[in-house]
Amino acid sequence: MVLALPEEAFGAFDTGDTAWIVTSAALVLLMTPGLAFFYGGLARGKSVLNMMMMSFISLATVSVVYVLWGFSMAFGNGITGDDDIAGLFSNPFALFGSGQLADVIPGPDDTELVVTGGMTIPSFVFMGFQLTFAVITVALISGALAERVKFATWTVFTVIWATIVYFPLSHMVWGGGIMSGAENGFASWMFGSTDGEANVAPIDFAGGTVVHINAGMAALVLALVVGARAGFGRTAYRPHNIPFVMLGAALLWFGWFGFNAGSELAADAVTGLVWVNTTAATAAAMIGWLAVELIRDKHATSVGAASGIVAGLVAITPACGALTPVGSLILGVIAGALAALAIGMKNKFGYDDSLDVVGVHLVAGLWGTVGIGFLAKDVGLFWGGDYKQLVVQVVIALFALVFTGVLTAIIAFALKPLGWRVSDEDEKSGIDEAEHAETAYELA
Repeated sequence: MVLALPEEAFGAFDTGDTAWIVTSAALVLLMTPGLAFFYGGLARGKSVLNMMMMSFISLATVSVVYVLWGFSMAFGNGITGDDDIAGLFSNPFALFGSGQLADVIPGPDDTELVVTGGMTIPSFVFMGFQLTFAVITVALISGALAERVKFATWTVFTVIWATIVYFPLSHMVWGGGIMSGAENGFASWMFGSTDGEANVAPIDFAGGTVVHINAGMAALVLALVVGARAGFGRTAYRPHNIPFVMLGAALLWFGWFGFNAGSELAADAVTGLVWVNTTAATAAAMIGWLAVELIRDKHATSVGAASGIVAGLVAITPACGALTPVGSLILGVIAGALAALAIGMKNKFGYDDSLDVVGVHLVAGLWGTVGIGFLAKDVGLFWGGDYKQLVVQVVIALFALVFTGVLTAIIAFALKPLGWRVSDEDEKSGIDEAEHAETAYELA
């Protein structure tokens, strides 16, 4: 028989690691309301509530489905010991409802004590931590759709996209699937393996592919399928509340320490390195973004500073455990400059990425993922003199682009019968009142 976790089983866990990951999960959870402020401030006043609600509903829907089948799809095989499905995802029903999240060890009197599967933290703690990543990845996409999308259609999209795109990609990269360093992964096919692990393993410490390339590519596809806002190219869409934007950036930076440093899944020396690298890259990226603004526009803006912060956080996310602090500074300043230049792409190519999800998350996420191949300590082209890591990083970045792009397009077209767009009249008068029967500010 299997008992509920008794007091004597807690010796199997490291209490310091457990406390840190629970704290990290709370920090990452805070990032989604922080994102709501960031996006809400960038939107116009008549759309701010809808913009924020798109993040908050993601927090609700994705949390529910992650508990029901998301964790099982992403990491179930590592808990149950079952084989995954073609290296793409785990059985959604193996841990359905997450009621059996543990291996067992022999206990007294022929009983079994429930303990975690191969980690120093309980499986429920790991599940909670990973749940918060799924939530914010979906919420990030919403920034490309500001001011024109039906709330009901977006809500349905959050569930389908998380299930078909996020959970499988999470498994492929982090859960032992084909994009991981496991023996069945592509890197083993390219460069061989030793003792069941690829000799040159892909590096995505906290979500360059799974979170940022994934969300950025999905945002680009939806912006193309849904179409531009009325007046795009003729109307100046100005942020209605820049202090909201700055507050959101501050909350994101604060929560990102849980995002990156928590991904070590322990409280150790690597956690400290990740904290320093995250700070270094983010600070350098803000400088890089503002430098572009000063050269190009002769002004350093508050919105630019906040956006540079996010670009640096995005870029260092996959690389934070593999770089030195100096490498992180280099990665960050380039990320800030690239993202500042990239946000003009929507005007050049004519797609309405309303709040620059593509310019910031996709571009900085691609640079952070590929930049590992140049800057990683000991294995990067510049720091280690070997090309293999760069090749592997390019492959996982390209795979994430294609995988997410194709599946998101299928989902977007499949939801067209529900209707993506609000009416022209509702868009003109304000989506807050049309979709939520509320306004953010009572001006009468």
